[in-house]
Amino acid sequence: MKIYWRILQYARPLSRYVGPYFFTSLLGSLFGVLNFTLIQPLLDVLFGKAQIPAKLVFPTFRFDAEYLVDLFQYYFGNAIQNYGKLGALQFVCGAILLCVFLANVFRYISIRIIENFKAHTVAQLRQAVFDNAIRLSLSFFSNERKGDLIARVTTDVQEIENSLGRAFSALFKELFTLIFYFVTLFAMSVKLTFFTLVVIPLSGVIIGSLAKKLKESASEVQQRLSNIIGVLDETFGGIRVVKGFNAEKVIKKRFENENQSYRHALLKMVFRQELAPPMSEFMGVSVVAGILLYGGSMVLSNNFELSPSTFVTYIIIFSQVLRPAKEISNAISGIQRGVASGERIMKLIDTPIEVNDKPGASQIHGFENMIEVKNVSFEYEKGIPVLQDISFKIKKGKTIALVGSSGGGKSTIADLIPRFYDPTQGKVEIDGVDLREVTTKSLRDLMGIVTQESILFNDSIYNNIAFGTEATEEQVIAAAKIANAHQFIIEQNEGYQTIIGDRGTKLSGGQRQRLSIARAILKNPPILILDEATSALDTESEKLVQEALTNLMKNRTTLVIAHRLSTIQHADEILVLSGGKIIERGTHDDLLMEEKGFYRKLSLMQN
Repeated sequence: MKIYWRILQYARPLSRYVGPYFFTSLLGSLFGVLNFTLIQPLLDVLFGKAQIPAKLVFPTFRFDAEYLVDLFQYYFGNAIQNYGKLGALQFVCGAILLCVFLANVFRYISIRIIENFKAHTVAQLRQAVFDNAIRLSLSFFSNERKGDLIARVTTDVQEIENSLGRAFSALFKELFTLIFYFVTLFAMSVKLTFFTLVVIPLSGVIIGSLAKKLKESASEVQQRLSNIIGVLDETFGGIRVVKGFNAEKVIKKRFENENQSYRHALLKMVFRQELAPPMSEFMGVSVVAGILLYGGSMVLSNNFELSPSTFVTYIIIFSQVLRPAKEISNAISGIQRGVASGERIMKLIDTPIEVNDKPGASQIHGFENMIEVKNVSFEYEKGIPVLQDISFKIKKGKTIALVGSSGGGKSTIADLIPRFYDPTQGKVEIDGVDLREVTTKSLRDLMGIVTQESILFNDSIYNNIAFGTEATEEQVIAAAKIANAHQFIIEQNEGYQTIIGDRGTKLSGGQRQRLSIARAILKNPPILILDEATSALDTESEKLVQEALTNLMKNRTTLVIAHRLSTIQHADEILVLSGGKIIERGTHDDLLMEEKGFYRKLSLMQN
């Protein structure tokens, strides 16, 4: 139950829900039980056994069940005395209708309360999961499947919502109902009720043995569902590649395997979940049969404390005990599914944030001098170096380019500058201050990033350019013009309000890239990081994008990662990386002078 206590933290203030739900559930259960206690006087009237109490005195109020009994007997006796058996019958039927009405009114109110509780708790929990997830470092997202993360925010949270309803229903409403039934049964016959209690421990043993296995099955089901969502995300996101390589059959087979695995896991869980209620019900009915045999034989022999009408009422009431007992059994099964989902959610919430602001971190408000990388080494996985003893400086207003073979560590260096990762060894400084000494927000406010893959959202062109800012329309248009994007934007059907589709699929690669550049221009950062921003474009698009980048880079400090060496010929310094080390450095002309140099080799290959 530790998981549930943690989940309930997101339901605060609990008093807003627990008190009203407790009260309405209590009254709903009370009036629900009273329905059946009225069967006995009804049977007495029908079979001519109803009697007027010797003394009809209006009872003095007291807070116990006996007061309700005395109150009923007073009005019931008056009905017989003043209106005869027909009047008594009408009174009992009216009392039953009133009890049913009140029971359902209070049940409805309790349902509204619990639904509000579930909606509030789940909304808070989902927000907490999402808020924590987007704060995690890039390394976490590199190691996790997006489908699994989406499943935790959606299906796992949904399972928690269902489980919370079952838990509260079992804890309050059904438990109250069960208690009231047994209080009534004990009041009618202590001896017979003790005989019936044998069903409770037997059900508990069975349900307890199933609960552990059910939790394991529920965890497997949620993981299988995460795999399905992962396949869907990858397939729909890469549908162009799937169709281009005629890979529909491969994808269908992959989905079929995951789908069938989910089906088997789900059936195993459901079979276990559904096993407890019928077994509990069978044992309950067995006890009812035993009561009929045991109590009925004593009624027939006239050697019993209960009259026939009372005994029939007892049987009817006990048969109703099976319903809340079954609901509690179902709730325990459902709660196990919720626990499994809760563990997956809490694992995500508890994931430590590797890159976090240290206590007392200062804010940096501008860039004045230079960025310096000092003896930096980095490992994504322990023992596998990606960068080894890297050192260089980027002075204000200068452009530094990184080139080299794939896997040489260029993008990792670009990720260290905005502090997406922290170095394993060494440090990165801005104006002489270690990046770990300043807040990540103030640091990233100084930087604009344009990557090879344009990250756009299924929104309007305007909102994609203005993303993360509160820019005016004039500022957005001005940024688009500098990025060579204004002309193609106004040619769209809705201009700047055109919806560009998921990840900008309605636009060409060059158009998407120019929107990314316009976004960076609008931010107007003093520091730029360009990660192979033109490598995936055709010649015409590259020319337009390169012009936009040239406009963007004016009077800014820039770190450029490039595959096409023609785009970095005017860089102030070029660093050549291989195997995580800087093997050459200098200007374009200087590096071409090295006859056996790696840069010269790359240049000759591209030419």
